[in-house]
Amino acid sequence: MQTVVLGTSGTTAADVIAVARHNARVELSEEALAALAASREIVDALAAKPEPVYGVSTGFGALATRHISQDLRAQLQRNIVRSHAAGMGPHVEREVVRALMFLRLKTVASGHTGVRPQVARTMADLLNAGITPVVHEYGSLGCSGDLAPLSHCALALMGEGDAEGPDGVVRPAGELLAAHGIVPVELREKEGLALLNGTDGMLGMLLMAIDDLKRLYTSADITAALSLEALLGTDKVLAPELHALRPHPGQGASADNMLRVLAGSGLTGRHAEVTGDAPRVQDAYSVRCAPQVAGAGRDTLAYALTVAERELASAVDNPVVLPDGRVESNGNFHGAPVAYVLDFLAIAAADLGSICERRTDRLLDKNRSHGLPPFLADDAGVDSGLMIAQYTQAALVSEMKRLAAPASVDSIPSSAMQEDHVSMGWSAARKLRTAIDNLTRIVAVELYAATRGIELREGLTPAPASQAVIKAVREAGVEGPGPDRYLAPDLAAADAFVRAGGLLQAVTAVTGPLA
Repeated sequence: MQTVVLGTSGTTAADVIAVARHNARVELSEEALAALAASREIVDALAAKPEPVYGVSTGFGALATRHISQDLRAQLQRNIVRSHAAGMGPHVEREVVRALMFLRLKTVASGHTGVRPQVARTMADLLNAGITPVVHEYGSLGCSGDLAPLSHCALALMGEGDAEGPDGVVRPAGELLAAHGIVPVELREKEGLALLNGTDGMLGMLLMAIDDLKRLYTSADITAALSLEALLGTDKVLAPELHALRPHPGQGASADNMLRVLAGSGLTGRHAEVTGDAPRVQDAYSVRCAPQVAGAGRDTLAYALTVAERELASAVDNPVVLPDGRVESNGNFHGAPVAYVLDFLAIAAADLGSICERRTDRLLDKNRSHGLPPFLADDAGVDSGLMIAQYTQAALVSEMKRLAAPASVDSIPSSAMQEDHVSMGWSAARKLRTAIDNLTRIVAVELYAATRGIELREGLTPAPASQAVIKAVREAGVEGPGPDRYLAPDLAAADAFVRAGGLLQAVTAVTGPLA
């Protein structure tokens, strides 16, 4: 099993994915433990003084004006966790909660939060034991951090609330901790607040979205190439010298991917020969402009990764402990930087889904498919072919357009107007996850239609990469051309094939790695 070691200088996207999705073990470096101890000494010294310090000896948010006596401070920290664990709705996915916990531990390990080493160790213990606190869909406004989600995680550290064990069964957190020999933490000054005040949920979902979209953008380049081939389109528009005239990196990468998939094709540019019509001067935009649309999304993805990497190197808390001994309040918990790129990605994903659907529709329309049967049916009229598969794809695209409406432009004031402008970044992340699920299905439908279209071009030899895709997708349970049959299982198998990376594996075995 992989082990991820957390130091004081942040972590990497790969480490987050390893912990969230692949159950990597988490350890704290000696440097981190020393930094934790040093910052705790500063907090303890401030706690002993009569002057009020926000988060140490005061209330929180709109209640920050009240000075809290020493005998009530432990209760204060417990109370903030209990009261803020106020989420509602469905349970959030296990991988999201693991990312959330790991990223909060990343900030704690920076030594800027004032949390004791033993609290950090317990956070790592929960991750390593496979204990996942129950976090609910609703409760975060993306400012003062993902408060409710992080509070549910902190509640489990205290041995309270509910959590899911490694067996997937939800039980009281105290029972799960006891079963794994983990002692619940008793929070002291600053610690309750430090466990709640971060952008960790939205950042974790951003990192997993980037991981998924990298696969999907390359997958969409492949299906675009297959559709171009099935439509007897020209690959001349993919020439690198043309894309060098507009040097967007993503555009060039997508064009190169498509060109490599189409290498050796016996279908491209054969329109006049096969159909007997006049030579086609241009393909439709959905085919000809595929690199420009997918490329713009790739460049948006690259910017999102830049923002995510800055967040990964950040210590997001309020107040923070500075090396010179000051404990200062700040606004670094505000989720705007992350919320914006989450919304950007939803917009780009919706547009990619839209262009995929337009190519599918073209493959099914006898007036635009250049010789393919209506709806790719075996006996059109008796058979409906893939007519309703395109309906399903269109419904998914329509929902993606709704999901592309930005969450980050909204703000509902809270905490008696103390928190009067919020990011809604958690909401942006939640809808992006749905959009990515939909995009995977949309790409799968195009794959299904394009491979069938290629197989119906009898007497013509597809590119070697296309042949490899057709062979692999058929072996995965997606049937080829023929009379109408129960279609949902084929679509589900195509979705699973794309989702598991089978499409990329089939192609790259022929082409080598793609961008």
